[in-house]
Amino acid sequence: MLTRNFAIAAIFCITLLAQPARSQDAQKIVDQYIKAAGGSKALSKAATVIIEGTFHTPDGKTGTYTLNTKLPNRYYSELVTGDVSLIEAYNGKSAWHRTANGEFSTLVGADGAQLEAAGQYYNSHLVAAKRNKLGVGFAAYSKVRGRDALEIELTTMTGVKRHVFFDSQTHLIVKEEATIGGIDEQLLYDDFRSVNGQKIPYKIELHRGTETYDITVTRAEVNGTVGERVFDFPKKSQVQLPDLKALFKEIDENQKTIDKLKENYAGTRSEEETEYDKTGKISKRELHEYSFFYLSGHEVSTLVKKDGKQLSDEEQKKENEKVQKEIQDIEKRDAKKEAKEEKAKEEGKEKKDDDVGIETFLRACQFVNPRRERFRGQDVLVFDFEPNPDFKPHKLAEKVVHELAGVIWIDEKARDVARLEAYFVGDFRFGGGVIANLQKGTSFVFEQAYINNEVWLPTYEEAHVGVRVLLVKAFKVNEITRYSDYRKFNVESIAAIAKPKDAANPPAATESPNPKPPLT
Repeated sequence: MLTRNFAIAAIFCITLLAQPARSQDAQKIVDQYIKAAGGSKALSKAATVIIEGTFHTPDGKTGTYTLNTKLPNRYYSELVTGDVSLIEAYNGKSAWHRTANGEFSTLVGADGAQLEAAGQYYNSHLVAAKRNKLGVGFAAYSKVRGRDALEIELTTMTGVKRHVFFDSQTHLIVKEEATIGGIDEQLLYDDFRSVNGQKIPYKIELHRGTETYDITVTRAEVNGTVGERVFDFPKKSQVQLPDLKALFKEIDENQKTIDKLKENYAGTRSEEETEYDKTGKISKRELHEYSFFYLSGHEVSTLVKKDGKQLSDEEQKKENEKVQKEIQDIEKRDAKKEAKEEKAKEEGKEKKDDDVGIETFLRACQFVNPRRERFRGQDVLVFDFEPNPDFKPHKLAEKVVHELAGVIWIDEKARDVARLEAYFVGDFRFGGGVIANLQKGTSFVFEQAYINNEVWLPTYEEAHVGVRVLLVKAFKVNEITRYSDYRKFNVESIAAIAKPKDAANPPAATESPNPKPPLT
């Protein structure tokens, strides 16, 4: 009996040892690192970090390496071999790189998000991961150069992942794995020395794609002077900004024409919404597909699929009824608005425009780093924008605009926006934070394309939202929306939703062949 009990106990112990560490252990691993690397106080005060060194490669090449970081999210990495300089950078508004053939370009999509994530990661020093919107989850027990290591997975608000390995004895970071600017990288660290209260590795082995660089650090400085220009798009590749007031005015006027033309089109919209838990793991995912058309500047959508499945007859009937009501509400609002405008005109009063338009955007933001590039096969003007410190917002919409930083792509010839990326530089509170708190780092992307050589229509939207509602529940949600199958609008296009008769007579048009717009 004693032998049997011993055997059961032994099996129980082995089973426990075989289990992966609990998810909450990931934060304990990070806390041990913070203590070993210099403590939270020293790490949080590291406004800048400068690392410079020399390297050699297995095939005999030599060169120099530079890494600069600066709060809150600036990042600059450079490898120089002879006349070849490889640069990857994020300036807090846009990501860019210099390739081996000497070309500079702004990075978009996943490549740009990876550089933004690198800036966030290196500047956080893993202090206050939750506040810095980093999901922290245990990944595995591992080995790095024959030594025991603990691996965690970090997930940013935009869903970018990085694997970090901590030495089980020293608790310092000995390895990192991530994709940076579309290139897989591994960094192994050794020979840690204290620099201004922070442990810095003086030996770095960088695996970048198929290349390996053995780097010996020759200079490391914490809180040294690093100017903002270090991270910005190179001055020599910039151009003179045009008259933005005139340009944006033309875009605004062009948009009014486009809004009318949009009503000749119908299409398909798919939405993928993903919710994450605090470790960065997916806790919920939903897929929806809609058919839609435009009415009085509004996108009227009918749900047709949920998670890849068609709606039942009863569900579709309810959806169609909901859309009918939406159409009627739009028409009522339009009629009411027209009546008010007509009355104001009769009384000789000018209607006040409560919308925040181009003028507010020009005053609330400052525009920097203009350059001309190719985007989706078109020549575009690209420039960064950030809050203007001299602007004092009053209206809610003004306050929203003043909290944004990002980058914009403009097709000057067509006078419209091809792409926009923006994020909130700080928390934005609705109702003093009681109703909702839109968290710092919440970001969005918008793209549109020129369809049928006639009209600009949306092709892609992306949102990464961190929000706390009613001071209670916090959500971290990513949503990707893709627009496709644009076609000329006709009565048959809306038969399924039984649009009211007076709204069902758009200009006659025949179905025209139209390839899907490019999607990100």
